[in-house]
Amino acid sequence: MASHPPGQCCTVGVKHEGEAKGKIEKVGGISSYVVYPKDKQTANTILILTDVIGHEFINAQLIADQFAANGYFVVMPDLFEGDPIPLNRPADFDIMKWLQTSGPEGKGHGPGQVDPIVTAVLKDLRSTHGSKTIGSVGYCFGAKYVARFSAEGKGIDVGCMAHPSFVDADEVKKMRAPLSIAAAETDQIFPAEKRRETEDILKEHDIPYQLCLYSDVEHGFAVKADLSNKRQKFAKEAAFLQHVQWFDEYVKGKRDSAA
Repeated sequence: MASHPPGQCCTVGVKHEGEAKGKIEKVGGISSYVVYPKDKQTANTILILTDVIGHEFINAQLIADQFAANGYFVVMPDLFEGDPIPLNRPADFDIMKWLQTSGPEGKGHGPGQVDPIVTAVLKDLRSTHGSKTIGSVGYCFGAKYVARFSAEGKGIDVGCMAHPSFVDADEVKKMRAPLSIAAAETDQIFPAEKRRETEDILKEHDIPYQLCLYSDVEHGFAVKADLSNKRQKFAKEAAFLQHVQWFDEYVKGKRDSAA
């Protein structure tokens, strides 16, 4: 694998303060947090695929608002069918059991459940919302689906990830979207050997890529960093700007060159 499965660190972090500007509505029949740019245009779209805390987590909604402020139509669907993991669960919480047997009908939250959700949202973005170029950023859990849906003909045009988990090497090999990864210095799920494996795959690939490593932070920093800690705050903000720059180049840039 290019990254290990999720662990306890995926559910731990700091809740941020702020008021969300978007709203919850259905996209492709899926409950989604939706926020528009100032000009209300939807051609340049960002699909946020969340960590296990889900689309109603204020930290994730504030990130969505920031992407919208940079000129993107942003959609962040519920990947867990109403069954996300609350922030800061007890240390003995079994995340693997949740992945395998939780949710509606006890079917868990694997590709069999998540792929149809992402497929439905992407289809609706293209057919109903007027999305022309779709970039997607995946945080932890969501990164796997950025990889899966960046394969040929799957619907994601440009990819970003932060501290990915559960990504298979074959999924990276099949990607056709430009890819930007923000990685944490301390990360048992995406450690140095998995970063190296990912780099080795990408350097033999024909897609543009970058991998930025941030010191003094752990897995989850791009969403759940302690903003009272200067180094964590800087890394979180820098990772966000890294992804904005990537989308500006490959989402807006693609649209500009096609115009």
